[in-house]
Amino acid sequence: MKKILCIIALLPLGFLMSCHAQEQPRGDSKASVAAPRKISAAEAKAMMDKGGPYTLLDVRTEAEFKDGRIKGAILIPDYEVASRAEKELPDKNAVILVYCRSGVRAARAAQILADMGYVNVYNMGGIMSWPYDTVRG
Repeated sequence: MKKILCIIALLPLGFLMSCHAQEQPRGDSKASVAAPRKISAAEAKAMMDKGGPYTLLDVRTEAEFKDGRIKGAILIPDYEVASRAEKELPDKNAVILVYCRSGVRAARAAQILADMGYVNVYNMGGIMSWPYDTVRG
């Protein structure tokens, strides 16, 4: 009889525990997002010189881009990354090296790309700290 009373007494407790477990969040949905990695100009240059495929993304304005850019860069201003990336950067596994003038916009754009599911995003900071050749026009 004592066993039956114990089982009856514990049943509501087990039910409450199972309900509580179901209500617990499964984790932050952003936890699985690959964070952009910050790299130096030298690290970016080494990646570029290695010869593997990559996309060099300038997130400054068109005027800044024309004034001087790293050779081979494509332009998507930071304020247009969210709306243009999926069309212009369709491979979410591709290596993407992001830069701007000082690094602020590059950090923001790199995070937007990571939040969109791009997994190999590198924030290389700003062209102001790029000691290598640039092109104009």
